Amino acid sequence: MKNSVMRISERAAVGIFGCAFAFLVGLSSAAWAFDPDAGITEKSEPRLLFKFGFSAYKKGEKDDAAEAFRYAAKQGHPGARWALANMYAVGDGVAEDDYEAFKIFDQIARQGVEPGSQETGYFVNALISLASYYRKGIPGSPVGRDLNQARDLYFQAASAFGVPEAQFQLGYMMWYGEGGSINKRQAKKWLNRARKAGHPGATALLGNAMFEDGHTVRGLAMMTVALERAGNSDKDWIGAMQEQAFSLASESDRRNAVAMAGDMMSKGKN
Repeated sequence: MKNSVMRISERAAVGIFGCAFAFLVGLSSAAWAFDPDAGITEKSEPRLLFKFGFSAYKKGEKDDAAEAFRYAAKQGHPGARWALANMYAVGDGVAEDDYEAFKIFDQIARQGVEPGSQETGYFVNALISLASYYRKGIPGSPVGRDLNQARDLYFQAASAFGVPEAQFQLGYMMWYGEGGSINKRQAKKWLNRARKAGHPGATALLGNAMFEDGHTVRGLAMMTVALERAGNSDKDWIGAMQEQAFSLASESDRRNAVAMAGDMMSKGKN
């Protein structure tokens, strides 16, 4: 179960800020011809290039979108750089290259962000993505596995920005002693914060912890709620955790847990 949670969470980290689109950026050195009617060229302001690229992508004009983002990224536009990094990370329209993604995320993180800036989303996404890369390392690159660094980056995103996914990952690492000593008290604090924000994984792990501590009915109920609210990528590991716990519980506890879960969901609780 532990490894399954980690693999799923690494994929989720790439799109933590809910990007509803996938950016395609060309790697060819040849320039694409922008629509002259749009008044956009490679020398346009990066803000205009980014806007043009986003609009072109939504219309399915992938070549123009790709070139616009590439030129905007060269001029230091944070959104364009973020888009390029995510593309490399998932191999969306380009050959998947985790090290290229890492380098761009690292640039974004090193640049920092002003408090309250509209670029905060790009910055925090970069922190979480870098944490994921440090957590597993990148084979064939200078980036080795560094759990201490991963835990520090999750802590920054969790504490300074209150991101539920970072809180979940930090709590998970503290619970299992990844990148530092085991600290279940602190782990529960971070997992509980993520749970209150509606994070199904945090709800499931806390529920399993309660089950193991002897709070059988409530633990089973929390895992059941988590499974009901989980996205497709999380259903497998949460379902396996819940199924194992249910197999160990008495029939009476299972019935009570199902009833409690229904009550929790009807009241909007986690």
